[in-house]
Amino acid sequence: MTTTATPTTTGADWVKCAGCARPLYRRRLVRDLEVCHECGHHQRLSARDRIGQLTDPGSFEEFTLPPVPHDPLGFTDTAPYPQRLERARRATGEQEGTIVGTARVEGEPLVLLVMDFRFLGGSMGSATGEAVATAADEAVRRRLPLVLVTASGGARMQEGALSLMQMAKTSQALALVAEAGLLSVGVLTDPTFGGVTASFASLGQVLVAESGAAVGFAGKRVIQQTVPQELPKGFQQAEYLLAHGLVDRVESRERLRPLLGRLLRLHAGGPGRGARATGTVPAPRLPVPAAPAPDAWDVVRAARHPERPTTLDYLDLAFDDFVELHGDRAHGDDPAIVAGIASLAGRSVVVVGHQKGHDTRELVARNFGMPHPEGYRKALRLFEHAERSGLPVVTLVDTPGAYPGVAAEERGQSIAIAEAIARSSRLRVPVVSVVTGEGGSGGALALATGDRMLMLENAFFSVISPEGCAAILWRDAQEAAQAARALRVTAPDLVRLGVADGVVAEPAGGAHTDPEATAALVGRAVTEALDELCALDADELLRLRSARLRGMGAGRGSL
Repeated sequence: MTTTATPTTTGADWVKCAGCARPLYRRRLVRDLEVCHECGHHQRLSARDRIGQLTDPGSFEEFTLPPVPHDPLGFTDTAPYPQRLERARRATGEQEGTIVGTARVEGEPLVLLVMDFRFLGGSMGSATGEAVATAADEAVRRRLPLVLVTASGGARMQEGALSLMQMAKTSQALALVAEAGLLSVGVLTDPTFGGVTASFASLGQVLVAESGAAVGFAGKRVIQQTVPQELPKGFQQAEYLLAHGLVDRVESRERLRPLLGRLLRLHAGGPGRGARATGTVPAPRLPVPAAPAPDAWDVVRAARHPERPTTLDYLDLAFDDFVELHGDRAHGDDPAIVAGIASLAGRSVVVVGHQKGHDTRELVARNFGMPHPEGYRKALRLFEHAERSGLPVVTLVDTPGAYPGVAAEERGQSIAIAEAIARSSRLRVPVVSVVTGEGGSGGALALATGDRMLMLENAFFSVISPEGCAAILWRDAQEAAQAARALRVTAPDLVRLGVADGVVAEPAGGAHTDPEATAALVGRAVTEALDELCALDADELLRLRSARLRGMGAGRGSL
């Protein structure tokens, strides 16, 4: 059955905003997608209204869901459970609080599940669990992405432990979607709480919260009654979640549909690995330049030039349609690491890079490109997303090193770096790294472990900063230039040592003199490397990567 959902209207010309209590002209509110033009408050929507706003007209085809027991416990509180169900059905016109079907968003097909808070507060009982499992099954069977729009107060208490077990049932369903290499997107709307948040709502590979949505596990009243605490400003609001690394993005209602369209297009077609072949990878096409090697200290100074292109500059100039994703899903969003999905020469890729800045304000905001543990855990999350989605990884390396502060140590800086290195060493998708500026120690290596390491002509890669080496071994930081030469940090030296695989030329005078030309050279070099690597199957890719890393320092290269 094909249905087209349209916004619900009432006979009243004016309605009161649930946010600011101002009177709003009903027709304008509908035109504005039920968002108050006075205060920006997003009014709650029915599931049918939500479907109508998100999907292409006439594209939604609803599934008939399997029946489930209506009253497994014979539960009665102030009213028998069957009575409550019947009242909800009359009030909403729906048989249950979850609608599932196939649809298109900006022409891209998907399986869509939408919850309706009007139906017993969107509570999750057996019917909702069956709806989520059915949606996941159909996504896997049809090889389609899955989008889940949530609105729930939590578990349906009238179904007791059976309601609790829907958390396990739906979590498994999302795990199966991930194992199948399919994109899943959770759209968290107001409100999303309890068992829904602690299961399928939080398991989408990409989590998007609608602006102003309240999202959490325990509600504010429960927290204040159980653990008397003063709640911070904005607690459990969408923007608070973004700042704490718990969602990838916060979007206004009008931007949700375009964002979903971009995500679906970037993940369309599944693994984009190109024609498969057997054998070894051809030698890198970027030989060591024949010109005399530059002085190492000159290279270090050029790599640190404040106008040198950053990761965001390369994403703007060399890549297409970058969708940034945020947060480590545990603590915060580190601005020193930029990560997301992009397109390069028609191929979708996951991009992760260090981000510095061009002026003092941006450098401070980005912590001078020195990541905290949550930055590396964000990178790790994107590495795993790439593997599940069959997308190659491109990393852009430019950091003095990992942040060495007390807070970083307390949050496990060493563990975060080690896990990022270990995981990227075993990803079953190609990994190409480009050192674009500074390659400082383990903080750089966390994003530079893979199949190819390319270096810009005026980039360097070192076990320690030249100043640090000079202070320790020469006992004088002023000997940094001598230390840089002794460490052999330049791209040509590192190619000869077998650490790097190729040198990307820069315009005369350095990358900062012509960022557009530099970005074009980087894009071309990465594309060539991916063309070679994407021709290999995953087992061969891992074998060659393992051999590459196993040979480091064992005679692979010498000066």
